[in-house]
Amino acid sequence: MNRFELNARFEFGKKLIKEAGQVAQKYFRKRHDLDIKLKGSQDFVTEADVNIELLIRDKLKKAFPQDAFLGEETGLSQLNMGQGIWVVDPIDGTQPFISGLSSWCVSIGFVVDGDIKFGIVYAPERNEFFSGSIFQEALLNGKKMNIHQGKTVKDGIVGIGYSTRITPNEFLAFFTDFLQKGGMFSREGSGALSLCYVASGSLLGYIEPHINSWDCVGAVAIIQAAQLKTSDFLADDGLRKGNYLVAGNAHVFPSLIEILSKTKSFRS
Repeated sequence: MNRFELNARFEFGKKLIKEAGQVAQKYFRKRHDLDIKLKGSQDFVTEADVNIELLIRDKLKKAFPQDAFLGEETGLSQLNMGQGIWVVDPIDGTQPFISGLSSWCVSIGFVVDGDIKFGIVYAPERNEFFSGSIFQEALLNGKKMNIHQGKTVKDGIVGIGYSTRITPNEFLAFFTDFLQKGGMFSREGSGALSLCYVASGSLLGYIEPHINSWDCVGAVAIIQAAQLKTSDFLADDGLRKGNYLVAGNAHVFPSLIEILSKTKSFRS
């Protein structure tokens, strides 16, 4: 896929995510009336998640019928070698969403043959629009961001993600080491949004022992466009199975990898 084809998708995605975010805001205003279901422990889905994903999927299918699609709620379409794939979370941070908090977003990423090409993350309640690609620097509301200059985990706040896909004991193994090294943490309930705050310099770094692709691919593209380091999320079929994820600047990244290695399930 050439630059022109990628850029056409990037620009289309920017417009589409704005539309999806506006629809999500309407649902957010009426969240007390939403039909909410429990998919698993601390894992909720609402009619807003489903309907917004269908809106995104259907518009992408009409505009780029040759592309594949992976969404949190509707799953993976057929994917062939050389085919681009859109990776979508219609509402990343569903629990904050239904709780009336602002820490949720719409996330869209695009991948071709194991390479993340671009990402767009939109948090409408915070008026934050993040974007980045292999041919465009990372931007927040159209402006370049400044990365964090910290050199150790003591120099800033690290976003830490957790899900019940790992055990509490596995989580505590690395989290204890992180605290003992003087780290301070933040958790807002949206992996994509927290990762974007690494790209913007608000957070020093990010650690999560297991995260799904729809929760992070868009933001990983933005972090990489900001010239920061991330672990190879798509290794070992991360697109379908999820993977661990570490992100940060060149100074802090090795320390965060070392801290996560305390988790038994970690594979470097």
